Amino acid sequence: MIFEGFGVGPIEANCYIIGDEQTKEAVVVDPGAEGNRILSRLEKKGLQCKYIILTHGHMDHVGALNEVGEATGAQVMIHKADAGMLTSPSQNLSAFMGAKLKFKEADKLLEDGDKIQLGSITIEVLHTPGHTLGGICLKLDDKNIITGDTLFAGSVGRSDFPGGSHEQLINSIKTKLMTYPDDTTVYPGHGPSSTIGSEKKHNPFL
Repeated sequence: MIFEGFGVGPIEANCYIIGDEQTKEAVVVDPGAEGNRILSRLEKKGLQCKYIILTHGHMDHVGALNEVGEATGAQVMIHKADAGMLTSPSQNLSAFMGAKLKFKEADKLLEDGDKIQLGSITIEVLHTPGHTLGGICLKLDDKNIITGDTLFAGSVGRSDFPGGSHEQLINSIKTKLMTYPDDTTVYPGHGPSSTIGSEKKHNPFL
């Protein structure tokens, strides 16, 4: 598996590229900004973006969706509960930043337990509401999970935006993420990676 994560945009939202070594097909997770940079990374790795998966619908995670989507023709996926955020500047929070942006509608609406096949790689959708109603995490394999804005190293996602619930967020983390082995690596929507074991021991919210 080809895997790379890097921060994009003014608040450094993490964008992830997942690629299959044999087919050279790729998934881009959360193209939040700097579309040209994301496309350049794909080109340098010789990858063709087949899917764009959004962990949730906030602007800092979807800001380059139109640019990357149009350039690659990739199928856009988001949880069904966040689908409306893409076309609503108030819900995707761009209105609060003075932009009032609308983005490409999703081609596929995801649900908990859905599996996305990328060559030999199977990505499983974990619905983890709390930051948004349709927030998701992506299980890449038994040892690697992309957690979006659900779980960070030493912290958890905000729950004071529309659709947020701190109680629901903590429940999602405890029931959907903390059940994985301690050596499972967590790749969050902002900041450095961590492990499930480290978050169990050191995360003050848990």
